Order: sequence, then structure tokens, then C-alpha cells
Amino acid sequence: MASCKHHPLHLDVSPCAGEFGYERPTAQRLLAATRPSGRLPSVAKIKVAESVNVDVPPNSTFPAPLVLPGDELAFDPGYPPQSLRSWKQLKERNVVTNLRRTIYVLPPPKAIANVDHVDKWASPQGIANPIEALAVDDIVDYLQAFYHGLPVKVLSKPKVRFADWDDVVRKKVKPKSDGVRQHHDLALQTGSEAIRIRVRKYDTFPAQLNLNDLLDAAISLLPEDAYALLMIVNHDLYEDEEDDFCCGRAYGGSRVAVVSTARYNPDLDEVIGLDRSHAWPASHCKQYIQRCCEQPTKVGPKAKRQKATARQVKGGQADDTAMSFAVAAHMAHPISTVDTSQSRDQLRVLWLGRVCKTAMHELGHCFGIDHCTYYACIMQGTAGLSEDTRQPPYVCPVDTAKLLTATGADEVEWLRALLEFCERFGEEALFSSFAAWLRVRTAEVEVERLEEESRV
Repeated sequence: MASCKHHPLHLDVSPCAGEFGYERPTAQRLLAATRPSGRLPSVAKIKVAESVNVDVPPNSTFPAPLVLPGDELAFDPGYPPQSLRSWKQLKERNVVTNLRRTIYVLPPPKAIANVDHVDKWASPQGIANPIEALAVDDIVDYLQAFYHGLPVKVLSKPKVRFADWDDVVRKKVKPKSDGVRQHHDLALQTGSEAIRIRVRKYDTFPAQLNLNDLLDAAISLLPEDAYALLMIVNHDLYEDEEDDFCCGRAYGGSRVAVVSTARYNPDLDEVIGLDRSHAWPASHCKQYIQRCCEQPTKVGPKAKRQKATARQVKGGQADDTAMSFAVAAHMAHPISTVDTSQSRDQLRVLWLGRVCKTAMHELGHCFGIDHCTYYACIMQGTAGLSEDTRQPPYVCPVDTAKLLTATGADEVEWLRALLEFCERFGEEALFSSFAAWLRVRTAEVEVERLEEESRV
């Protein structure tokens, strides 16, 4: 079977989005959401019947959310949008200050010698030739580019280690007899204290750690000069007993987040049934979207079928658009199906990109940024790993306005910092595609600035 050419692209909501009750905001609302006032500028000349005169970025750069069966917006199409104005008025939002502006990244904790078997829990079961673990420095460098304008540092002190909880408290702790947990709980030693981390047995990995306990530990580790702390964990996580797994979570008001690398491991893709070929940006392949919409689903309420249309925002599919360049780069750098050292390196970079996307998302919540409902955006909510891979690595115009307000970064310098990082890993599909997208978007912003200067 010939590989998919991913052409033509579908840049609006999916044909089945209306069945779930999702209706994309009009161009007027999209533009107003990027304004501090929450209103359109008085000079805007908007023709309701025509899309070409609406001053919003084109669909070919910022497509609509797909809203496919099983997606988060299919489950909750009425999730309230967060405009720039509502974000700025959010009472719980933490403001970056001169004394509190550093983003810290805590590397994955290792186990002390007498429980070194805990480190092996981070590897999926049944994998003969596992991919080499990710380097935290690469994650830090990416976050430094994404949160350009703020320092991003590794939290090196105190040393954080896993130990056996029973040993720490010096008494036997009887595990809960829930029929699931077959491991002793762990202690996360932080130098000054030991925090209990609940453990349970699960099928894909030898054991899972409790996410809520790790978030509590992150709060206790938050430095005084930190704006936020991201804890990276190589182990699989669960949040509640009824959960299968969880990849990450943020306590935004407490400025802490935890992200697990475990489920993003490409060694699990075949087991999960993940379609790498239609990860972003190829997730906007029209044929792929049609196939997804044809799958039976019981998601969401029935509603009048919404016809997908490009009338809401300007932009087509010319070959020189951001999305078309991104898809071309995606196709130019496929991951080899032959198990070689080169293919393992490609998979490792793919793994890095997936973790970086989730790290960006969870830290975004620490900045008070809610789930996005306006565009396809890294701040969208996700209902599963398949949707996760379909979402882009960029933030939409609305969330860009929030991010740049928080960091104080110049937009062009921010885009160039991201491009510089992506070009370090130019042979991997996600980073090469993002680099192609960034080049076009940078040029668009530069043109917009020149036009604005000419009007002044």
C-alpha cells in the first residue's frame, strides 16, 4: 500500500465536529480574543459575508481544532474559552516578578542503592532493545526557547532520590489490600524530608507511581526565586485508582507541574496503535480526517451536522504556506522501519519532541493559560495519546498574546529562538516540521510589523 501523500489538507474543523455540538468562533471573536480589551479595534473593517478582509492569521498557518471522534472537544464542546482579557483578569494567575521569574526543571529522580530495582520500573515490559533515556538538558534547552525571556534552569539541589518508605519510617507499613498494589510504597527523599509516594502494579510497566503525591513533593521543592517548577519523571503515573495512566498534570496556582516520559516512549507505539504517519502536521490530511469521522462513535450529544468551511478565517492551501511547508518536511524525514542505531536515534528525538510538547502545555497552566478552544494549539486539552500526537507544538494567536505578555519576550526573537533549537534536530519529523512552520510564521510576523509601521 502506497504511503499517504497528505494532500489536500483540511484546515477547518472536521466534518463531524457539528455532531458533537462544537462550533468554532467567528473571525470577529477570534480577533477580539487576542485584544486586551476583549473587543475589536474600531479601525477594523470586517465584512461578515467575506473572509478576506478579516485581520486574523490565515487557516494555513493556524488551522482550526480538528474535533475528531474521541477528542477532548468532542467530549466537552462547550468548554469555556479563555480570551486574553479573561486571562489578564484571572485572580488566581501568578504574575512574573523580578524576584520570581525562574523556571526550574527537576531531573528524573533515581533510586538509592538498596532499592535500585525501582529504576527498572521506568522501562516498559517486553522491550528487547529499549531506546536510550532522554537527556534533561535537551528538555531544558527547549523550554528555554519556548519561554524565551525567562531563565530556565536545572534544579540540582537538593538531591532527590527514591527510597523504600518502610525503611524511611523504620516500621512496617501494611500495603492497602485493594487487589492491585503489590509493591511497597516509596519515599521521595528531598534532603530535609521524605514524602510518601504511593505505588501500584500495572500491566504495561512493572509499577506506577501516584501523580498527586509527586505534585505534593514538587510543591515542597519549589525554590523561593522560582516562577514554576517542572518535575520530570521517567516512571508511569496514575492519578486515581480507576485511571489507566496519566502523562502529566499541573497545579497551576501552586506553580508546579509533573510530566512523565513513560507513555511517550515510541517503543509503545505499535502496542497502542499510534499512527505516526498522521501525527502533526499530517493530522490535517483531509483523507485521514474523513476516515476518523467515519469511525463509529458514541461521543458527545447529537446535533445538526456542521459543514466544514473556510469562510471564517482567510487563507487557502497554496504551496508556500506554513502548514504545507510543515507537511513537506514531515514527509521528507520519515522514521526508518529498520531497527538500526540511526532509527533508534530518530525515535529518541521523536520521544524528546513528545515530552517537550507536554512540558510546554503543563507549564502553560502555571502561567494561568487554560485549555484552548479557539484553534489547533498546544494548549488544547487531550483525551488520549492519539489526540496528543495530532496537536501542534505551537501556541495559537490568543495564547501567544498571553505568553508574550507573561514573559515580556519579543515575538520575532521568540520565534527565532524556537527555530534555532528545532534546527539542531532537523532530521526528525516533528522538529523539522516545526522548523518549516516557524520560518513561514516568522516571515509573516515581520511583514505584519512593516505594514503596521507604514500605517503609523
